[in-house]
Amino acid sequence: MTVEEGETYTHERTFTHEDVQRFADVTGDTQAIHTEPDADGRLVVHGLLTGSLLTKIGGDLTVLARQMDFRFLRPVYTGDTIRCSWTNERVEQRADGVDVVAEVVCHRIEGDEPADVVLEATVEGIISE
Repeated sequence: MTVEEGETYTHERTFTHEDVQRFADVTGDTQAIHTEPDADGRLVVHGLLTGSLLTKIGGDLTVLARQMDFRFLRPVYTGDTIRCSWTNERVEQRADGVDVVAEVVCHRIEGDEPADVVLEATVEGIISE
């Protein structure tokens, strides 16, 4: 796969109660905020479940991540639609593939527009040839 500096990729998802329950079952993180709905009937989505949006993009690009630095800025709730944007900041050719450094920003979507930023991340990895 050919990637270029400055290219941006997006993935969007609305998290459900079932998503949070399945993630809690797999990880064992069953804190009450993830298992007991709040007054509005929502659960807090696990941070790393929100972070899985960027792993979807990395997987599509066949990136083998070496380092991921997450900055969780605001909680995400079931029913929230989150749009994740991945931008290649550095792309360097090497003998066995391509080194990639990407900046990622995830926004809560209101209507069709990005609202508050819920997550920022930096990803470093390689795309093997």
